[in-house]
Amino acid sequence: MSNLPSPTTIETVRIGIQQRVLPDYRRAFFVCLAEQFGGRLSLFAGQPTAQEGIRPLATVPNAKLTLGVNLHLFHPSHPLYLCWQLGLLRWLGEWQPQVLIVEANPRYPATRLAVHWMHRRGGKVLGWGLGAPPLRGFLAPLRQAQRTDFLRSLDGVIAYSRRGAREYRWAGLPPERVFTAVNAVARRPTVPPPPKPATFGSEPKVLFVGRLQARKRVDLLLRACAELPARLQPQLAIVGDGPHRPALEELAARIYPKAHFLGDRRGPGLDEAFAWADLFVLPGTGGLAAQQAMAHGLPLIIAQGDGTQEDLVRPAVNGWLLPPDDLDALKRALVEALSDAARLRQMGQESFRIAVEEVNVEAMVAVFEQAISTLLSS
Repeated sequence: MSNLPSPTTIETVRIGIQQRVLPDYRRAFFVCLAEQFGGRLSLFAGQPTAQEGIRPLATVPNAKLTLGVNLHLFHPSHPLYLCWQLGLLRWLGEWQPQVLIVEANPRYPATRLAVHWMHRRGGKVLGWGLGAPPLRGFLAPLRQAQRTDFLRSLDGVIAYSRRGAREYRWAGLPPERVFTAVNAVARRPTVPPPPKPATFGSEPKVLFVGRLQARKRVDLLLRACAELPARLQPQLAIVGDGPHRPALEELAARIYPKAHFLGDRRGPGLDEAFAWADLFVLPGTGGLAAQQAMAHGLPLIIAQGDGTQEDLVRPAVNGWLLPPDDLDALKRALVEALSDAARLRQMGQESFRIAVEEVNVEAMVAVFEQAISTLLSS
């Protein structure tokens, strides 16, 4: 066993990043990170399960990408899910990173071996994850103990949200080892969106973007729109695809024919949808598209979920943050939003300001640089 060469500054450090899957919606972040580290970044990831519908990245400019083999036990949503990543230690031996960034998830046994590999050679390890929310079920005490043990083996953790950072601190990590990189998929916008008129015209326009699956609760959005007063009922564009699309199209045909399913859109096609809309609504969990909507100057209605939403929505400033699965709350927010076009335009301007100044890919990369520098200096 040999020690890793010790970097003197962040300008010379060699970085490795482990992910279970490298989704294509992370392209802008990894491209920006690779630009900052100029050929000193290598990524390791495997493939998703067939049921997940995740499009993996094939390449990242200015970075090396190594594909491993993921062996899945149960589905990723199952409480007993495990994923063994073949090839992880071989990649470490070839790349010899001085700082390794891993998913902060104890359900990947090979990651524990990677942490041990790094520490035996004098390297540093950062975790990156959503947080450490309370666990449920009869195995919760055992899973909690395993998670705490894994988190404390890391040299630091980067959280997707302020709530996630609090949870990591509650799990026992020292505050100075916990960093917050607010989740984003779009780079800092450089050109303001075209101004929109102070009125909606014939009808307001509402947009949803995301994978069409049960947890996104598009059915709730269809029902809420159908129960609005006739004068407020919007044109509803639903961008995305997924296993629930046929059922949602059938529901829309019955209760809300003003809904239009546009399928999967990316690049200019997605930009066109954002430019068309007056309001972005995400009634279920997830929400990376919300930050894209903000970069296009749209106000938001979003249900609370994993904590990342709280960093995007400033209630009464750029949108509405709702309890999950609450039809009445969603209807009230839609009525308030669609009753005052001028106010909605002001909220959209505030969304754009937040996307420029606070929540963007460049801001995420800056936190990663800060965390790496902190580890190196320690």
